[in-house]
Amino acid sequence: MGARIAIIIALTTVFSYLHIFNALRTETLVQLERGVLERVQREQAIFVLAQDNHALLKQVFEERVRFWRQEDPRAPFDRLFVQLPDGTTRSRLEGFDGTRMPCLFIPQGLNVDAQLQRSLLAAYDVLSQYGPAFHVRFTDTYISFPGGAIVLYWPAQPTWCKDATPTFNVNEFDFYSLSTPEKDPLRQTVWTGIIADPVAHTWSVSASTPVDLDGQHTATLTHDILIEQLLERTINEHLPSAYNMLVRDNGELLAHPAMKVNTGSSGVSLAEFNPAPFQEHVNAILEAIRRSPGQVIKNLPKSSEYAATAQLKGPGWIFVTILPEQAVSSTALGVARYILAFGVLSLLLELGIMYWVLKQQISRPLLSFTQATDRLAGGDFQVELELSRGDELGRLAQAFQRMASELQRREEALRQANEGLEQRVELRTRELQTVHRQLVDTARQVGRAEVATNVLHNVGNVLNSVHTSAMMARERLAGLKVESVERVAGLFEAHQADLATFLTQDERGRGVLPFLSRLGKHMQEERQEIHTLLNDVNRYTEHIGAIVKLQQQYARTPQHLYETVDLAELVEDALRINHAALGRHSVRVERQFEALPPVMTEKHKVLMILVNLISNAKYALESVPEEERCVTLRVQRSSAERIQLSVQDNGVGIPPEMLTRIFQHGFTTREGGHGFGLHSSALAAQEMGGSLIARSEGPGQGATFILDLPIQPPTRRQDTPPENSDA
Repeated sequence: MGARIAIIIALTTVFSYLHIFNALRTETLVQLERGVLERVQREQAIFVLAQDNHALLKQVFEERVRFWRQEDPRAPFDRLFVQLPDGTTRSRLEGFDGTRMPCLFIPQGLNVDAQLQRSLLAAYDVLSQYGPAFHVRFTDTYISFPGGAIVLYWPAQPTWCKDATPTFNVNEFDFYSLSTPEKDPLRQTVWTGIIADPVAHTWSVSASTPVDLDGQHTATLTHDILIEQLLERTINEHLPSAYNMLVRDNGELLAHPAMKVNTGSSGVSLAEFNPAPFQEHVNAILEAIRRSPGQVIKNLPKSSEYAATAQLKGPGWIFVTILPEQAVSSTALGVARYILAFGVLSLLLELGIMYWVLKQQISRPLLSFTQATDRLAGGDFQVELELSRGDELGRLAQAFQRMASELQRREEALRQANEGLEQRVELRTRELQTVHRQLVDTARQVGRAEVATNVLHNVGNVLNSVHTSAMMARERLAGLKVESVERVAGLFEAHQADLATFLTQDERGRGVLPFLSRLGKHMQEERQEIHTLLNDVNRYTEHIGAIVKLQQQYARTPQHLYETVDLAELVEDALRINHAALGRHSVRVERQFEALPPVMTEKHKVLMILVNLISNAKYALESVPEEERCVTLRVQRSSAERIQLSVQDNGVGIPPEMLTRIFQHGFTTREGGHGFGLHSSALAAQEMGGSLIARSEGPGQGATFILDLPIQPPTRRQDTPPENSDA
């Protein structure tokens, strides 16, 4: 019980901690979100101001360019600027004050034509007029041109144009390249990442706006914000226990507390700062932003932090305030420790009270119950307990006493039921033995009926061909011109005395020998036809005997009678058996036989299957016009070890749901059919290690039955003989 109470206290402490933590976290996150949004409103003012400034500069610059297009720029240009021996063009030093006026720098090798001079003079006029006003909020303002020319207003660096190296080219820096049509197709203001100025030894971020005139990129307007100023505004002002950072949407870190700015003799420079350790943290923040773009507060489970993010209007940079989860949990943890200590003291007091109560009121009565249980388990149902108590233990004792009495009564009833059950089991066993013998007799009768049905079906198919061949032989015999031989013999007998004269001079005698020659050829042909028909009858009779023998084998131990068979000849035998029926139905037969070597298989089973399939194909063509009835027989190799024999017709077809049901015993779709042919054929194919399947595109699309057989017979199995001959 003490453990249970301790668990309750622990759970209470945990729940209290969670409740306080959630309440503090909710309140803190609300303050964090409000603080970030307010901070972003203040921070983005300078970026919006930069875009507004550029809009004004762009308009004024375009006006000044149009003005200078009407003027000759050479004299004003030469008055302000001069080409030096190093090949560069810079501001004249006479009367130049870089703290109050813009300067010009053109790198060596750039051809300064009249059009460029007009653009440079326009830029000089614009910066002279607006540069001092913009310097209040921005470090510098400058206009750069294709080829590397730049007009700069930077009072803090008055000698910048003088200090630039002859080969310095502003076109190589991001503030210019990002404004080209290839990288800024929308032609709008873009913000760069951190850029190092090699002349002034400073680090800054820039806002650049392209200026297009006459469909061409003419110039780029730029404001710079020093990293030192950006860090000061971003990092130094933060919420308690939190810190700020500034990142681009591509993951580039712009401001972080670990970034420091040093000032040396060479000017202001960025201290050594490796962003790699912080990149994973930045990537986690960007991933959280992509998962929930409209949400300000993001949870960072890996670093146990909360990130409040908001996007600065203008550059699209992301302002992030990071609050460690520990700042929220520390307060909640202190309250939870107080609750836990109070709960432990309460637990110790409760355990002392419970020990005394349990010993007096529970332990002793339970010992009596334990002793009574042991007697009950030993078969002694005469137990005595204290029944006078009115509490739960008293009621339990009364229930225990009733249970002992009920157990005694049920044990006696169970003993009597077991004796009766043994008698019923013996009687039911005799009944089941009788039913088993009846089922065995019924199974034997069904087996004999199936064998008889199989014999009648297959023998019936062959007997049709036997009858047809016998009828044709009889018709051939009836057609023999035996009476003509008798008439010729009569003529020979009548002219026996002058037979030579009769044969040479008599008109009828001269026709006798040619007649006998034709008659001999005719009788020879008829004899050959009759011989062929009798051979067919002989083969069909042999096939009937084989069918009967196969069914006899089914009734006894199964045996496999394999022999070498030419499949093409076997298909021809099946066609001859169905020849008369196919002829009566005007069925055209097409043969597609591959040249295959003889195979080892059970000849009469294969022949039985083919006869059934051809007969079924004939019936499937009854609804097709006579001129369109066609059966295609194929013999082909399906793989290195197997061959296929297929029978295809263009008849009524088979619905998809019946492609497997047609092989069930007794299932048929033909009026007058008995549903046994395909069933017995499928069984025969399985016995030979093969298969019989049906394919059809549906009703009216014809059907194809494919008999797949192995080239070599499967390994023979020694089947266990039945216990008696009737099985």
